[in-house]
Amino acid sequence: MLNPPSKIKTRIFSNSSEASLKIAEEIARLILHKDKLGESCVLGFVSGKSPIGVYEELVRMHREEGLSFRRVHAFLTDDYYPLHENCIQSHRVRMQEDLFNKVDIPASQIYSPDSTMPAGSVEKFCVEYEELIRTLGGIDLMMLGISNTGHIGINEPGTRMDSRTRLAPLNSALRAKLAGEFFGLENVPYKALTMGIGTILSAHRILVMAWGEEKAKMVQKTIEGPISESSPSSFLQTHPSVTAFVDKAAAQELTREKTPWLIEECTWTDRLIRKAVVWLCREVEKPILKLTNRDYADHGMGNLMSLYESANLVNIKVFNDLQHTISGWPGGKPNADDSTRPERALPYPKKVIIFSPHPDDDVISMGGTFARLVQQGHEVHVAYQTSGSIAVSDDDALSLLDSVNEYLSVYDDRDFEIRKIYRHCQEFLASKKPGDLDIKAVRTLKAAIRRGEARAACRYFGMPDERIHFLDLPFYETGMAKKAAPGSEDVAKVAELMQSIQPHQIYAAGDLSDPHGTHRICMEIITRAIRQLKNEIWMKDCRMWLYRGAWQEWDVDQVDMAVPLSPDEVMIKRKSIYKHKSQNNGPLYPGTDSREFWQRAEDRNHATAELYDRLGMAEYQAIELFVRYQSTEDQE
Repeated sequence: MLNPPSKIKTRIFSNSSEASLKIAEEIARLILHKDKLGESCVLGFVSGKSPIGVYEELVRMHREEGLSFRRVHAFLTDDYYPLHENCIQSHRVRMQEDLFNKVDIPASQIYSPDSTMPAGSVEKFCVEYEELIRTLGGIDLMMLGISNTGHIGINEPGTRMDSRTRLAPLNSALRAKLAGEFFGLENVPYKALTMGIGTILSAHRILVMAWGEEKAKMVQKTIEGPISESSPSSFLQTHPSVTAFVDKAAAQELTREKTPWLIEECTWTDRLIRKAVVWLCREVEKPILKLTNRDYADHGMGNLMSLYESANLVNIKVFNDLQHTISGWPGGKPNADDSTRPERALPYPKKVIIFSPHPDDDVISMGGTFARLVQQGHEVHVAYQTSGSIAVSDDDALSLLDSVNEYLSVYDDRDFEIRKIYRHCQEFLASKKPGDLDIKAVRTLKAAIRRGEARAACRYFGMPDERIHFLDLPFYETGMAKKAAPGSEDVAKVAELMQSIQPHQIYAAGDLSDPHGTHRICMEIITRAIRQLKNEIWMKDCRMWLYRGAWQEWDVDQVDMAVPLSPDEVMIKRKSIYKHKSQNNGPLYPGTDSREFWQRAEDRNHATAELYDRLGMAEYQAIELFVRYQSTEDQE
């Protein structure tokens, strides 16, 4: 048996909430220990989405358990430069909102890069920042996140290991990722003030965190890969006291999660066998039914062979298992034997709710299945959880205003109220500065654009208007890229819709790779609503199927239902995505992927079909994948 190749102590949790609690507990223990000794506690903090749960727990400990921050000295790792004072994108401003303003830490003991200082003062500031850390005895505990590119602080690939606090450039990939936060790529700064890697590694203890599938590859490089300037987070391997806290999704590329049979004796469940066999097919480039005893033995799977008489028995088992995931009837095929089908035949027709975080996730992620469900006669409802208004450009908003103005000019000029709104919005957009928040009238206009596009896509499938639901969940409607925490009102809206329809099937976005975080929050709201309704009779006959968005697809070993699409159905899906005109021809926040959403969807669905083909299944043009949701109670 081999030892795991981890070069950093790693703790894997089922979700980020559990991990965040453990990190907060470790920080609290250190604060209390230092306080008993009468010493200051020097902490390094990062801003962003990853540590939010940690900060929420620390605030709770302060309010409910009396945890005091009076002896804490807090250093922020980085901030963008330059920014105007109180800029909402500033890491200093966000840390005040997320933690510092909610605990009893003295303002004089909070230290952060000053993004407003004149350029001539930067060098002196950096020297003094380093000296202040040394004067306080160094940082006792440093919190870090792992980015997709492997930067820590804002030390991009290529940064030297001995770098210190300085003004550093932002590379194009990071600037593209930040475009959503700054309301457009053109508003993103080109530089940042950041602690250097050498500064970070000087901390006595380091806790690093990562959540979600989008971080999985970099987590693997950080923890198991070689030390390299191309992955600055890999330098953490040189530190004597580092612990990585990751959730299951972020850990999926680690050897212990991806190929556990290579490092330890496994308990071979059906899903683990499927995972191992699909991996082996890729390694030896053979379809399932052509794998041999030698293939298994030569690739660390001899112990699986000891449970079966031959490779052939394992091959047939996995082939049938995977074959049974394929269904052209996502709502169940009436009057058919459903014993090996992913979805039950009855009742027919079914009542279905498709939850879509943004007004286009439904067609991008499962447009073919959506069309199939309507075509096969099910009562399909679509619930758009957020307005998606921040993803509409000012140009698109002005274009709609111009169209309305022209329409009124042709027919009648007496609707003074509409004219008043038109002039109000036009004047605001004409004077709007980078980073300015939209006024309510403009946000409403942009939301209306997204609603109209969503209705057009649904009508294209033959959906009646009364089955289209716009929930406008409050957590999203802040007018900013940063959203509020989901609350009881969000959950109540979703639960009320479920209760009114009482569906037999629910489809929801189960991916955690959405760079804006909205998918993750929307899924949390749905699961909370399900827990509220779990004792309803109709809920006991309801199944939830999870799709993934524009960023990543399910691994085949996870799949419960695979819906094949013909070439014609691929075109239907593409045209439904076209209906979302404001998101085509270069969406406002495309992330680091320059492809249009329809291209991402087609490439992903076609790649899935090719994989099924290579594994020995029938050849299809495209396939959409789904995983059946299992609650904690179901799993137990």
